[in-house]
Amino acid sequence: MTWTQALKDYISYLKIERGLSDNSINSYVLDVNKLIKYLDSNAIQTNAIVIDTTTIKQFIYEAAKNLNARSQSRLISGLKGFFNYLVFEDYRQDNPVDTIDSPKIGRKLPDTLSENEINNLIQAIDLSHPQGERNRAIIEVLYSCGLRVSELTNLKISDLFFEEGFIKVTGKGDKQRFVPILEDTQKYITIYKTHIRNHLTIHPDHNDILFLNRRGKQLTRAMIFTIIKGLAKQIDLNKNISPHTFRHSFATHLLENGADLRAIQLMLGHESITTTEIYTHVDKTQLTNVINNFHPRR
Repeated sequence: MTWTQALKDYISYLKIERGLSDNSINSYVLDVNKLIKYLDSNAIQTNAIVIDTTTIKQFIYEAAKNLNARSQSRLISGLKGFFNYLVFEDYRQDNPVDTIDSPKIGRKLPDTLSENEINNLIQAIDLSHPQGERNRAIIEVLYSCGLRVSELTNLKISDLFFEEGFIKVTGKGDKQRFVPILEDTQKYITIYKTHIRNHLTIHPDHNDILFLNRRGKQLTRAMIFTIIKGLAKQIDLNKNISPHTFRHSFATHLLENGADLRAIQLMLGHESITTTEIYTHVDKTQLTNVINNFHPRR
């Protein structure tokens, strides 16, 4: 089996059987492509079925020179998943990555913004600019609903259920959930729709997409990053922020204000409560207050 065929089959498995998004699939495939490129550049003749642990160890050793511990761990995990698939499909008898240890890394706590920092970012938006109202609505939705960037760019007008106070979000693996939306956020979306979006010449394929660029097409993930980076620069925010920072801030601020972890899990669309529990590590002061206020031995 050639590397090309193995990757093609693996992509089909990730898409059809695991239901992963294109972004997640690209991440998995990137790790395998790095290995293939290494083999080609070093004229190593082998394929996915017969490659051994020694060869992969040498690749990881070379790659590690330009990677931090977390990236090394991600690379090993990606390769392990690929070869696990080959074992699962009986293409191989063993996984050559099983005996390779990942570097020890601490659990990375998510970066967050304070309420003041979020307010300052929103206030920096130039509402006289043609895209100003749209950008304000985007930031408000990211922060008040805790969406992933792909969930935001794919949000449809038909997903808005303002009378019920919810929006329908399509997350990883096309799994759908309903997330509450605040009245103020509804107001900003309505202003954008009425005064900006309604005056665009909308591409026929994007009639139902909520947030559009000035050419009437769906916004890209990269454009959302650009908008946020630009606002951070305007207010001299000394933090490396991204759309995901607002999602982290959404969860952290809810937890700090006493929200139930299970409710946060449902709103974020996490399959496992373990994923959501990372936010309990962000503000240890809040946890101390809970013990002091509610434990019977306080």
